[in-house]
Amino acid sequence: MQYDIITFGSATQDVFMSSRKLEVVEDEKFATKKGLCISLGSKMHMDDVLFAMGGCGANSAATFAKQGLKTAYYGMIGKDGFGEEVKKELKKHNVSLDLMQESDKFPTAFSVILSLPEVGRSILEKYGACHELTNKDIPFDELKADWFYIASLSSKSHEMFVPLIDFAKENNIKVASNPAGSIKTPEHTEILKSVLNKIDILILNQEESSKLTGIDFNKEKEIFQKLDEWVDGIVVMNKGARGVTVSDGKNLYSAGIPESGLVDRTGAGDSFGSAFVSGYIEKNDIAYAIQLGTANATSCLQKMGATNGLLKKGEWGPWEKVEVSKKRL
Repeated sequence: MQYDIITFGSATQDVFMSSRKLEVVEDEKFATKKGLCISLGSKMHMDDVLFAMGGCGANSAATFAKQGLKTAYYGMIGKDGFGEEVKKELKKHNVSLDLMQESDKFPTAFSVILSLPEVGRSILEKYGACHELTNKDIPFDELKADWFYIASLSSKSHEMFVPLIDFAKENNIKVASNPAGSIKTPEHTEILKSVLNKIDILILNQEESSKLTGIDFNKEKEIFQKLDEWVDGIVVMNKGARGVTVSDGKNLYSAGIPESGLVDRTGAGDSFGSAFVSGYIEKNDIAYAIQLGTANATSCLQKMGATNGLLKKGEWGPWEKVEVSKKRL
C-alpha cells in the first residue's frame, strides 16, 4: 500500500499522575539542579490520573493522520493490555496499523509522567517492544511512501536509523527526522552526522542543536552556520517557550509562540515537528509550516496526554497565527 508518510519511533502506554503535593527540591545532584520529590516511604494523594498513548513515533503519526495525510506507523508493541490500548488510540486517529508488529517476547513500552501543575513534570520510562526492533526486522518491500518521518530511535532500534535513510534516498522518498535519540551517545552522534546530508527536514531543539554541533547553546547564528554546512535541506530549531527558528540555507525564519494556558508539556515537541512537516508537505512554505506547527503544539499543551489536544486539518485553535519574520543569512 502507498502512503503519504510512514512514521518510525516509539509507541508507549503513558500514565499521567498529577499532584499539587509534589515538592520541588533544589540540589546539585540533579542534572537540572531541581528535583520533583515525594518523601521516602510516604504515600501521596494524586489529584488527577490519566492513561493515554505516547511515544514519539505514535504521537507523530496521530498528527499526520489528523492533518489529512494517509499515514502508517511502523514499530512494535507487546501482545498485552497496554499494546491493545495503543492500537485502539492509533485506530481512533485513522493511522494504519498494517506495518505494526507485535511481540510475544517484549512488553509494550511504558512511561509514568509525574507533574506538579503549573510548575513542571518528570518522566519515568521503561523501554519495551518498540526499542527492540533492528534493521533486520524492517519490511523494506512494504515501505511505500512519499515521506518518512523518523523520530527518536533509542536502544537497539537505533540500528534502523541509517538503513531507513539509505533506503529512502535510493527510492526517492523524502526524509524528515527529529533524531533526539541519536544525540544520546558520542557513537550515535557520529552516525547521525554521517547521514545529515540525506535528511530533507532536520528537527532539533536548541539543546540538541548545541550538543550536535559542539557550539555554545546561546550562539544560535554559529549553530545554524554549522548545521547548514552539514544539511542540504531545512533545519528546524525548536526553542520551546522562545519559539522557533528555521533555516533553508539561504534565509532564517523566526517566530514566537502565542499566549496560552498550560496543562501539560508532554508531546509538545512531537506535535510541533509533525505539524511543521504536515504544513510543509501541504504548501511547500516554511512560514506556513511554522504557523501550523506552533498552533498544533500550543493546542497540545492545553490537555493532558500527547495526542488529546491535537488539531484536525483546517483547525487553528483560538489563537492568532504567529507572525513569522524572514531575514537573509
